[in-house]
Amino acid sequence: MTSPPAADAAPILHVRDLGLTLGEGTGAVAILKGIDLDVAAGETVALLGPSGSGKSSLMAVLTGLERASVGTLRVAGQDFVGLGEDALARARRGRIGIVLQAFHLLPTMTALENVMTALELAGVAQAEERAAAELAAVGLAHRLGHYPAQLSGGEQQRVAIARALAPRPALLFADEPTGNLDAATGAAILDLIFARRAETAATLFVITHDEALAARCARILRLADGRILSDGAA
Repeated sequence: MTSPPAADAAPILHVRDLGLTLGEGTGAVAILKGIDLDVAAGETVALLGPSGSGKSSLMAVLTGLERASVGTLRVAGQDFVGLGEDALARARRGRIGIVLQAFHLLPTMTALENVMTALELAGVAQAEERAAAELAAVGLAHRLGHYPAQLSGGEQQRVAIARALAPRPALLFADEPTGNLDAATGAAILDLIFARRAETAATLFVITHDEALAARCARILRLADGRILSDGAA
């Protein structure tokens, strides 16, 4: 369970009347509709909903991977609305870490180099030393020089977790992080995500369709048809 924020603390994530529409004219489709949301620093939040409910689209907008069509979005003090693609990429660095179902490691780089790259892009000094420490923290001190193809699925996801958290982002997003793993490996990865989140004090957003996983978070948002249907304690 997360500690309550200070009464006067600004939310780490502030969203008002957020919308996403794809296409134009008669072919336009509203994907997200009137999303209102405030998340305090240090919260653990699950975004729960069936396939097609808009979960991944909302994550894409909140992380700056997709631009909102309308509304207000502030992430760790930065206004994300109105920024161009390059400016959004810069705004994400150091603010947002992402762990996806598909690990998305760079195949021509070792585990160490994958984590170092994230640190270098964020402008963190002593990237090699820091990357090695991050990999040790996820149990991969013995795998620094291995390439993704030489790692198991669980090990690749551990590298992805180290890469996401190495720059110490304010927000960590995990989108179906165990979808490509067997049950035992997935359970270990979830334990690691929650443990590392607590150690780094990141705000955690878990995108899932799994009620049991959502219940591990302090707060659950239920999404359907591009709208938040409920928002409350787990």
